[in-house]
Amino acid sequence: MRTLFIVPTPIGNLEDITLRALRVLKEVSLIAAEDTRTSRVLLKHYDIHTPLTSYHEHNKLDKLETIIAALDSGDVALISDAGTPGISDPGYELIQTVIAQGYNVVPLPGANAVITAFVASGFPTDSFIYMGFFPRKASAQVAFLNTLQTETRPVILYESPNRLLDTLHRIVDVLGEARAICVGRELTKIHEEFQRGSAADVLAHYQANPPRGEITLIIGGVQVANTIWDEARVRSALVARIKAGESHSSAAKAVAKESGWNKRDVYQLKIQDKENLE
Repeated sequence: MRTLFIVPTPIGNLEDITLRALRVLKEVSLIAAEDTRTSRVLLKHYDIHTPLTSYHEHNKLDKLETIIAALDSGDVALISDAGTPGISDPGYELIQTVIAQGYNVVPLPGANAVITAFVASGFPTDSFIYMGFFPRKASAQVAFLNTLQTETRPVILYESPNRLLDTLHRIVDVLGEARAICVGRELTKIHEEFQRGSAADVLAHYQANPPRGEITLIIGGVQVANTIWDEARVRSALVARIKAGESHSSAAKAVAKESGWNKRDVYQLKIQDKENLE
């Protein structure tokens, strides 16, 4: 059965592509690219001569039929301008169609600006939210930022350098000057830069140094006060969770995270308090 390969491409540095990705791009019968001009630079660099067709937001409806037809006779690779296809681009619509038609879909691991920026941000990486591009309209921006008033997870967005100052102003106005921010700029390129700090400090930096290049913006989550619960509160929360149907282990893990206690200590409280859990 023919296969659509989802092939990540470098987000800046042309060396950031896997050996497997290069092999696939050489072996498939067709490459569907978001921007053939950009993709030709990469393909020329690696001496790849596979036929190329465009697939982007403005021609996706016309090109779906062409790409599906190509899958009838050979494998196809989907690439974007940079990074992993299907994330904030129309690639996911092609992938949905290919799956519905019964073809194989094989994703390759590789470059991605979201993860690259996030792991270097300094924020906790156990959980995060990716929201695509920051809204364009002022009312939508305010509404979106208001949803982050109590959000404890970092939120990752893409933004244009031309709009970054306005976006940072909006963050300061809605979320406050002290909200932690990280801006990743020109990731993997010669002028790669990370600006980390309060929203006010990051805004001041870019007011003095107008931003250029690709921007990945990370808004830190609300900081929860590290108040350690007393034993009575821990016991009460544990009992409530177990009586609500959670397993002992799951309840202990959740209460430990909320309370600042060690999971093993919480679990031992459960054993000691077993008569209250029946």
